[in-house]
Order: sequence, then structure tokens, then C-alpha cells
Amino acid sequence: MRKLIVLGFVGLLAQLIDGSLGMAYGVTSSTLLLAAGLAPASASAAVHFSEIGTSLVSGFSHHKLGNVDWRTVSILALPGFVGAFAGATFLASLDGDAAKPWVAGLLLTLGVYVVWRFLVLGGRRPTFKSRPSAAMLAPMGLFGGALDSIGGGGWGPVGTTTLLSSGRLEPRKVVGSIDTSEFVVAVGGSLGFLFALSSQEIPWSYALALLAGGVIAAPVAAWLVKKLAARVLGVAAGGLIIVTNSKTIAEALGAGTTTVIAVAATLAVVWVVGIVVAVRQERYSRLADSDVSDRRLEVAGERA
Repeated sequence: MRKLIVLGFVGLLAQLIDGSLGMAYGVTSSTLLLAAGLAPASASAAVHFSEIGTSLVSGFSHHKLGNVDWRTVSILALPGFVGAFAGATFLASLDGDAAKPWVAGLLLTLGVYVVWRFLVLGGRRPTFKSRPSAAMLAPMGLFGGALDSIGGGGWGPVGTTTLLSSGRLEPRKVVGSIDTSEFVVAVGGSLGFLFALSSQEIPWSYALALLAGGVIAAPVAAWLVKKLAARVLGVAAGGLIIVTNSKTIAEALGAGTTTVIAVAATLAVVWVVGIVVAVRQERYSRLADSDVSDRRLEVAGERA
């Protein structure tokens, strides 16, 4: 019973992060389940079954708050479903760990670009023109869905990272669209696991505990992403990508526990500093916008 309560809290925390930054639910939950001794396929199955409920509530909350670009969701859904189903079906025979360092390296590079892109804007507020193309979204959905099932997480890191780095969709809509389309990915992965595993291999109680915590957190996270400034959200998401994937790469290179902790701690400090800088930039931008508005009012009053 104590373990289920802990899992419920983990689900709450993971969904709070995922719903506000567009990633980390699967990665966080799968890590704990693997540490508890579950096989990779069973851990990923539990996460995907819980995600059916959490992503549904999260998607609805994001929709009500205007955080969803439905064109993006409609293009991502089918490739994500297919990729997730295929990844779940072949998880037992595929060596997903071998590909993780390479994927982590790509994601870390994109994470650095995301942070750089938002921080170098200086006093200018970010603007977002055009929208992501189907030629970019479809392959991304297929790859992200497959990685999500094979690694127990990956839809958020792949989708959120790619869309943020493209600059074609504002961060809150990136997060909302990825979280909403994740429902279809979760269904695809779950059906694949039902096909590939016996019911005894799926830890239903763990899935329900994660679901309970995630459902509680989903509406709060959707509200949070709408309130956060685009610049701050972009730097926060990029920093999360860097810290998470640097740990994966360090472990793949054979670094000891002390080295891995030192690398993660150092990057975490840099991440916090980056967020502080982004907050200050946003504050200066809003003050500048306020001064401009006041000046325009004064000019209009003088003309009148």
C-alpha cells in the first residue's frame, strides 16, 4: 500500500512537470518502475495505460485554456499511434538501450539550441510566425511514438524539443498540442502491449496509482503553462532537456555515480541561472511595453 501511495505522488509530480513543460511523465515514471524491479516492457506498459487517463484530462484542460493547436495534433496523431503500437509490440526483441545515447545526444543539442534561442532574444519579446509543416510533423510523430513505447518515455522529449527548436509554434501551444496528441500515442502503445504481453505481465495496480496522481495534477499544469511567459517556459523546457539527457550520455560513456551527479548538479545550477536571466528579460520587456503604451496614450491625449 505504501508503494502505491508513493507511485501516486510520483504520478502527480510527473504530470505537473509534463503538463507544464511538455515532457517527463514517462521518463520519470518509468525510471521509478524499473528501479522497483519491473521488466522494461511491464514498466512501459504501466506508464502507457496510466497515460490514457492523464493525457485525456491534460488535453481537455489545455483545450479549455486555449493551449492546443488542433492542426498540429491532427497531423501527429496517426503517425504517433502507429509508432507507439509498433514500438510496444517489438519491445521485447529490440535493444532500445543501445540507441538511447545517440538519441540523447541529438536531444541535448536541440535543448542547447532552445535555451540559446530564447536567451539571445534579449529585451525583445519572442514572436512566432507560420506553423509546423506536415512533412516535419509526420516523421516526428512516428519516431517519437516508437521511442515512447521502447524507452518508456520519449514522446515529450522528441515532440516538445523539435517543435520548440523550430520556432513555428509558441511554447504554451507546443506543450498543449504534445500533451493532447499523447492520448492517441498512449492508446497505440497500450494496444501494442495488450497484444504482446499477458495480462499477468502488466502491473495494473501501479498503472492505477500513477493515473490517480496524474489526473489530479493535469488541470493545474495546464493552467500553469498558460500563465508562464513564453521566454521563461522555453528556457525551462530546454534546461530540462539538457539535464536529463546529459545524465544519459554520461552513464553511457561509463562515468561513475559521483561524476554523473556532479555533471547533473552543475548543469542544474546553470539551468536555474538561465531561468533567472529569462525572468529578468521578461520583466524588462513588460516594463518597456508598458512605457511604450503609456507614451502612446500621452501622445493620443495631446492630439485630442
